[in-house]
Order: sequence, then structure tokens, then C-alpha cells
Amino acid sequence: QVQLVESGGGLVQPGGSLRLSCAASGSTGSARFMGWFRQAPGKEREYVATIRWRGGNTYYADSVKGRFTISRDNAKSTIYLQMNTLKPEETAVYFCAAGTNTILSEASNPRAYNYWGQGTQVTVSS
Repeated sequence: QVQLVESGGGLVQPGGSLRLSCAASGSTGSARFMGWFRQAPGKEREYVATIRWRGGNTYYADSVKGRFTISRDNAKSTIYLQMNTLKPEETAVYFCAAGTNTILSEASNPRAYNYWGQGTQVTVSS
């Protein structure tokens, strides 16, 4: 079992920045990939970014490349999502996820992850 707790969401103006954190506990050593997804009201859950838990390789959705950075601190069992130049359409609940059986070709599919946090609200508005 892996438990995930997100934090760091809030209200930010367009063009602003936020850093989300996801603290993992439990059997974190079993995770292959950890990722960030987001879901806006009435929309499907959308892939944002993924990090390979052991190797640290990072992958991003095209829509956030160059603006978002996913990183990890293995000693703290925590992953981060630094979000810069935020846009109003990126208002959503952001979820952290861990996959113990995830393979790279499926890393952008939320169904490939078996543990989820409760989510943190990010609102981009003036």
C-alpha cells in the first residue's frame, strides 16, 4: 500500500507560479512511476507529468513542456510539481499518483496508476 498526500494548491494569477508537493508513505519502494494528473469540472482526468521513481527520468504532456517541472526527493519520499506561467484553463484539481506496475508506454494513462492522493485545488484567476 502507498499513501499519497498532496499540498501546495491555491489561487494564483495568470502567469504566476505554484509548487505542488506529494508526500508518499507506506511501500514507496514498490512504485515504478509517480505522476501528476489534473481534472477540471466536467472533464476527464488529464495527464500532466511523470517521473520514474528510481531513475528520475521525467516525462511531460506537450501542453506543459517548458513550463512545468516534476522532481523528486527520495529521502523525503516526496515528489514536486513546479508550475510556471500558469493559465486560467489550467484551473483544476491536481492529483498525485503512484504506479507499482506502470510501464513507460502507459505512463500517461491514469488507469496505469493504482494509488492516488485526494487532490489539491489549483485556481488560476485574476
